[in-house]
Amino acid sequence: MYWLLDIRHRLEYALLRIIIGIVRLFPLEPACNFSARITQKISRGGRRHRNALANLEVAYPEKTPQEHEEIAMEMWDNIGRVIIEFMMIDRILAEADERIEIENLPMVMRYHNKMGATIASTMHMGNWEISGWPLAVAGSKMAAVFRIIKNPYIDEYVQQKRRLLYPGGLFGKGRVKGKYTGFETARLLGRFLRERGRHSTASLGFTADLYDMNGVAVPFFGRDVKFSPFPAMLVRRLNARMWIGCCVRQGKQSRFRVKFLEIKVQRTDDEKEDIRAITANVQAQFEEWIRETPGQFMWSNKRFV
Repeated sequence: MYWLLDIRHRLEYALLRIIIGIVRLFPLEPACNFSARITQKISRGGRRHRNALANLEVAYPEKTPQEHEEIAMEMWDNIGRVIIEFMMIDRILAEADERIEIENLPMVMRYHNKMGATIASTMHMGNWEISGWPLAVAGSKMAAVFRIIKNPYIDEYVQQKRRLLYPGGLFGKGRVKGKYTGFETARLLGRFLRERGRHSTASLGFTADLYDMNGVAVPFFGRDVKFSPFPAMLVRRLNARMWIGCCVRQGKQSRFRVKFLEIKVQRTDDEKEDIRAITANVQAQFEEWIRETPGQFMWSNKRFV
């Protein structure tokens, strides 16, 4: 019954707010250290940990099981820190000059207030929420696409926190009241880029590293893996630019280095092949970055089939 589900959702939301309230009583770094240790302990041996080890075995067949385990445990350390950092994202942004370094800042600043319509893709590495920070520095009003959380009260709270990073707006994807939002979201995204891109800098961000059973197959760690073609399709059809970024944690702290570069966009008479080529270029760069710091990538999701 609806009212029972609503009560459950309200209780879950109340519990979350209590936990966040307690966490925010502590300084950022000690809270992150504690969360990292707890996350490592409760995750080791679980289903998602086994998923990570299976993915690492495919991606790094030359490494030993012990090396796979070490990478997986470093991943859980990073995820534990990301959880707390999201609860305190306002503190991180208030100290952005000290905490967030942009690797190629002079190049980014050349596009200040003239970035135009832009699609930006990132992956689940470091604190991925911060990957689009260079666009904010360049004066672009960034929007983003996120998966809708089933609990509507928690979903609204999470989106409210994310608006600090994405002042251009948030577009949900997933299931709402039994209906998928994909078509409506796609329509709104196209309108956002067309209208905002004509008169100012408009950027739209995606996390584009997840396996998509209906996606386009491109090389990734020696396998053909399916990824969503949607970012590449928008880039090509809306004549937008394609930028990608990744966030790398510096040590065991809430300090980050963001790598950001433009991806070549192929535009020929063969739209299908252009979308495949753009997607392949994105994933090739993602793989290069992952190999540099594999312990900061989220291996626990579905990666290879």
